[in-house]
Amino acid sequence: MKRNIYSLLALISILTSCKQEQKEVTYKSIEIPLAKKVTKELTIHNDTRTDDYFWMRLSDEQKNAETPDAQTQDVLDYLGAENEYLNKAMNHTKELQTKLYDEIVGRIKKDDQSVPVKSNGYFYYTRYEVGDDYALYCRKKVDENSKEEIIFNGPEMAKGFAYYGIGNRTISEDNKLMAFAVDTVSRRRYSIQFKNLETGELLSDNLSNTSGSATWANDNKTVFYTTKDPATLRANKIYKHVLGTDQSDDVLVFHETDETFNIGVRKSKSKAFLAIYSSQTLSTEFRVLDANNPNGEWKIIQPREKNLEYSVDHYGDYFYIRTNLDAKNFRLVKTPINATSKENWVDVIPHRDGVYLQGFDLFSNHLVVQERENGLRGIRIINWSGGEHQMTFNDPAYLAYTTSNLDFNTDTLRYGYTSLTTPSSTYDYNMNTKEQLLLKQEEVLGANFSSDNYVSKRLYATARDGAKVPISLVYKKGMIKNSSTPMLLYSYGSYGSSSEPTFKSDRLSLLDRGFIYAIAHIRGGQEMGRDWYEDGKLLKKKNTFTDFIDCAEYLVNDGFTSSDHLYALGGSAGGLLMGAIVNMKPELWNGVVAAVPFVDVISTMLDETIPLTTFEFDEWGNPKDKTYYDYMKSYSPYDNVEAKDYPNILITTGYWDSQVQYWEPAKWIAKLRALKTDDNLLIMDCNMETGHGGASGRFERYKNTALYYAFMLDLENISE
Repeated sequence: MKRNIYSLLALISILTSCKQEQKEVTYKSIEIPLAKKVTKELTIHNDTRTDDYFWMRLSDEQKNAETPDAQTQDVLDYLGAENEYLNKAMNHTKELQTKLYDEIVGRIKKDDQSVPVKSNGYFYYTRYEVGDDYALYCRKKVDENSKEEIIFNGPEMAKGFAYYGIGNRTISEDNKLMAFAVDTVSRRRYSIQFKNLETGELLSDNLSNTSGSATWANDNKTVFYTTKDPATLRANKIYKHVLGTDQSDDVLVFHETDETFNIGVRKSKSKAFLAIYSSQTLSTEFRVLDANNPNGEWKIIQPREKNLEYSVDHYGDYFYIRTNLDAKNFRLVKTPINATSKENWVDVIPHRDGVYLQGFDLFSNHLVVQERENGLRGIRIINWSGGEHQMTFNDPAYLAYTTSNLDFNTDTLRYGYTSLTTPSSTYDYNMNTKEQLLLKQEEVLGANFSSDNYVSKRLYATARDGAKVPISLVYKKGMIKNSSTPMLLYSYGSYGSSSEPTFKSDRLSLLDRGFIYAIAHIRGGQEMGRDWYEDGKLLKKKNTFTDFIDCAEYLVNDGFTSSDHLYALGGSAGGLLMGAIVNMKPELWNGVVAAVPFVDVISTMLDETIPLTTFEFDEWGNPKDKTYYDYMKSYSPYDNVEAKDYPNILITTGYWDSQVQYWEPAKWIAKLRALKTDDNLLIMDCNMETGHGGASGRFERYKNTALYYAFMLDLENISE
């Protein structure tokens, strides 16, 4: 209800006079909003930064108050004014946006169904009915001619909610009960509820303020779940809940007091153990419990150490552990279940300098490992009784990955495959005979789509320090390479998260209009191994930004495009990338889209009361240390806005964003407006109903995509 009140207030603020100073210049005769300035000095390390827009920061209490105070109303007025300006400045593209949206949604199968996943005697799957934004969650017994059970009706549950996020769904071992999580605010704080799958009855149990998943013990009545610190939203406590009791009676089994760690709980693939994990960027710690004894004692696998990372699964008499102990690119070890500390670890797959161990899957007869070499992921099959083979793939850039392998006792591997020209595909692969069966390939509806109509390539740009940076790109066959060809360059470049060369049907709306789409596999990701990540974080973070710029200049110099037709896109930490590159090389881009951008680096990392700060010090550094403060200040997008020309920029944010608070992009656009010396378009879309991930419905999210594309196509004078 409170969110609906604020949506109304935001709408009212658009229709009434806003408390903003008026800017003398206009864009196409439209009055440009200018945020008021309230100077605040921020001093640390004998250095003072001046922030004229610090007043935009609101606490959760202010946002959730029944009646807004003056500061809250000023914020709502400003966000409303920006939304009004966006609507006016982009009004001439409304028909194009509608066409793009209809085109994108028109490629999506409306009555789609996922590939069933076998688990504990049932096939589980989701399916959509025509016209529905939300899925039906279903299951059938493995027996032939079994009847479908709709265990969760997404369309019915989401009725009346502007946002409805469905978290994890877990089934008790006797298949009779389901725990499911719901977020109706978009702050990633879930309530866990329980359903009797035999009767359809919702149980009275309701667990609030959770991370969104419940892990069942084997007694079918006990679950373990994680709660969040109400202020920082850091997952910090794990409780044990027995069905039929009140949440206030739940037993605290673990409290993570180190504010740099995040926690969670899960079950081993063997279903023999429950595991609590504590993790931060450079350290992890696991403790395990016999899943048959939920009241037993949790035992630590290996006590946490700085720079020691590991993850655990179980098979037979051993725990199998992926670790970076004496292995920068990780190795796989095993250890007896009764002797788990690191001195007992024995190599299963040793460390290799040129190959990054991405993950592993355990089966009764096989070990499957996912590895990354030369920037691409591969799958290797190892028979426990001897012999191994590597799966092969033909595209120059692709993503292959194991998925939904829940059963031990099978020789069939479920894996997924996609490339820039190949829609997402799911296969069953016989690990003995190497035979494979295509179970499903994403269906692309519309104008006779064929992968053969598009071309993908893998290129390498030389960065300024000599590093070879991979670039994956795709375009429509027949494209003529020249300086007037429009190109969109994307990347992320943080947290060791690799930007994979995957297929997206919405991208066809650009490719079919003559765009090239490219991905820069820059440092800060992990495409080229662990060193690739290490060289793009902390005091080497600027490599991320210069790699992206160097890739763009390589593409321009090689004749694929020119700065007059080059566009950049990134979101969240990729939005930080966008903020940095427009400060460092504004003349290189005709347009930039920064989605939910992390741009106020120093102020955010100094504030330990907001989400994501404390357990990210090992990613960005702690600005309380002057060395990191000075380095952050040298690249932080908000702190480096200057009086100069900037490219056309589209910014997006969500009022309820828990990952990058809305005030970061709001402050950034206000400062850009006040200082920039050009008359290029600068707009922001603030969604008053959503958070970091955007809209919850499967179609609604594409309205943002249509806006992005219309922004770029309009700059190219493409109106059809």
